[in-house]
Amino acid sequence: QVQLVESGGGLVQAGGSLRLSCLASGSIFSIDAMGWYRQTPGMQREWVAAITSRDGTVYSDSVKGRFTIFRANAKNTVYLQMSNLKPEDTANYYCHAEIRPSDTSPDALEYWGKGTLVTVSS
Repeated sequence: QVQLVESGGGLVQAGGSLRLSCLASGSIFSIDAMGWYRQTPGMQREWVAAITSRDGTVYSDSVKGRFTIFRANAKNTVYLQMSNLKPEDTANYYCHAEIRPSDTSPDALEYWGKGTLVTVSS
């Protein structure tokens, strides 16, 4: 069983910064990619950023230049450094990972964390 646990959410003023963390634990042979999504009530979940096993990174246009995704491979952890936060960044942020549970897994499986709330006040 694989678990993703996020931390680091909270309340911050516009223009401020927060760092989110996501730790993957359990039966993990390899992690192909990790990333972050966000969702506000009544809206679809929105992709934010992703990082591959070779540290390739991609960002949504809405956060490019303000957010940075990076990972500590040895610790199966991915981070999202958020700067110059705006009220529209307010959302529940979810960690996502594509993980191969064992060396016999033909494909990576998708896993989700339960989310951490980020609130940006104006």
